[in-house]
Amino acid sequence: MQTALASAGYPEHVLVACSGGPDSLALAAVAAYFARRGHVDGHPVTVTGVVVDHQLQAGSAEVAAHTAAVLRELGLAPVEVRTVHVAATGFGPEAAARDARHAALEAAADELGCEAILLGHTLDDQAEQVLLGLARGSGTRSLAGMRPARGRLIRPFLGLCRNETLEICAVEDLDPWHDPSNSDPAYARSRTRVEVMPVLEEKLGPGVAESLARTASILQQDADFLEALAKETYLSLVHRAAGEVWLPEDAVRELAPALRFRVIAQAASDVGGQQPGYGRLQAAEALLRRQGSAGPVELPGHVRVYRLSLSDLEQEPPPSQGASAQAGPREAARCGKLVFRHQKPSQQ
Repeated sequence: MQTALASAGYPEHVLVACSGGPDSLALAAVAAYFARRGHVDGHPVTVTGVVVDHQLQAGSAEVAAHTAAVLRELGLAPVEVRTVHVAATGFGPEAAARDARHAALEAAADELGCEAILLGHTLDDQAEQVLLGLARGSGTRSLAGMRPARGRLIRPFLGLCRNETLEICAVEDLDPWHDPSNSDPAYARSRTRVEVMPVLEEKLGPGVAESLARTASILQQDADFLEALAKETYLSLVHRAAGEVWLPEDAVRELAPALRFRVIAQAASDVGGQQPGYGRLQAAEALLRRQGSAGPVELPGHVRVYRLSLSDLEQEPPPSQGASAQAGPREAARCGKLVFRHQKPSQQ
């Protein structure tokens, strides 16, 4: 805990997110110890608690209220219950619940003046995240798992195993709530936890979770380096026009593949799109190998990317009078470029 808070610059006001499960309850107990002392390594600290009720299970309000009472007994103050509505999205119920939870925690931190939000993810959670990323064929960032710190979010327990959080709860005489969804085979993460990880430990020997978590730590460094380099490269190449950005195709073509894909993803994000999957990135990158002007390729978040070829436009006859004469200069200004444009849904 001290290391995590030290790396965040010793925030004075800290919020602990607690579901009542063993991981977050153990985290709350440790945080409460520092709250009672009033400082971490000599730096003053206060600790508040927030319980998010997702309303996804019968009796969730009672679980949230009981958890809040436990946090108050531990000495956290103030303690609040935030009720959220989990909207259906195309990314699945787990992602929708996470988004709603994080939004509620960020709002609570703003209102309570907290500089840090502590989350109870463990080494086992990290291992499951990496394994799911491998199964989905994800890239470096996904395989890097969860960051120990990102913005206000801090995960002090990423180096602890789940069994250790159970031991903390036992020592503190706490009776954690066990979320039934954690063993529900309808969820991929639950199947990974209950069915896949035990088989890997049995067949490959103990320490699989630690090895997967170590892989995440290594890949986080690689991903950070590549993303920083890609951002620097993108900013050196990007040109902006009304409602779009464009990149000189020759320069993009000459980039190493690892950078080329990241630069294309940066451009899509720059015009308001979502992170493209590998298949969509391949389709956009393939425009550079097409003859003549090509596209558009649709990217997530209503983004279209297309290539306008200099050679094709130079071979076109001079525009005639009228509307086409006005279009000529605008088209010529885009030649030899990879163009990214955000399209409103109604325009597609």
